[in-house]
Amino acid sequence: MTSTASRIAVVTGASSGIGAATARQLAAAGHRVVLTARRKDRIEALAAELTAAGHSATAYALDVTDRAAVDEFATAFPTLGVLVNNAGGALGLDPVATGDPEDWRRMYETNVLGTLHMTQAMLPALTASGDGTVVVVSSTAGHGTYEGGAGYAAAKHGAHVLAETLRLEIVGTPVRVIEVAPGMVKTDEFALTRFAGDETKAAKVYEGVAEPLTAEDVAETITWAVTRPSHVNIDLLVVRPRAQASNTKVHRER
Repeated sequence: MTSTASRIAVVTGASSGIGAATARQLAAAGHRVVLTARRKDRIEALAAELTAAGHSATAYALDVTDRAAVDEFATAFPTLGVLVNNAGGALGLDPVATGDPEDWRRMYETNVLGTLHMTQAMLPALTASGDGTVVVVSSTAGHGTYEGGAGYAAAKHGAHVLAETLRLEIVGTPVRVIEVAPGMVKTDEFALTRFAGDETKAAKVYEGVAEPLTAEDVAETITWAVTRPSHVNIDLLVVRPRAQASNTKVHRER
């Protein structure tokens, strides 16, 4: 069953980067997008941009780690077509021996518990649509690790396992579970956030890499997976730039 309501797509972390790019591309593909993020001004500006372009877009300020707020948000949707769990991020690049437990906690709460809150709250509406899709935007860090990345890798491993387990548990229902795991993506904020605004450290992440992925590259991947026929489930799609062979093997031009 495909209805107008099932064309609604909720995108978390839609204020910038992959989330904003995904909202734009899902809107262009015909979805009615609902943009959520903590930064209300950002998502309202994006909703206005999309509306001016002839698309249907609504902004809703939401912190995915606030379960009460998530539950209240979910009451607006008797049915829902797509949930893109994109909110997340990395903090720090310290070794296990000296890593800040507070950074680890915040990464787990956003990347794992935020995804859990949204998925649990929206699953009834996704099921009711008769043709629902849950997307979990994880990371290649969820399938391997690297020095200094244990906290982020642990959180993204959690997101990966959540998606993998959910798929097993709801098989037979009209809901697909898709995981998209990006590698090196250069956005305006990811590395800056990781290094607490240190522009020098952030730039070094991409130093010598001619063409890291862009937010648009990942958004195209997500949109492609979501728009496959209903019986087609893209379980896991790992996407990296050509210059990145693994989390620890990157070709850098000098």
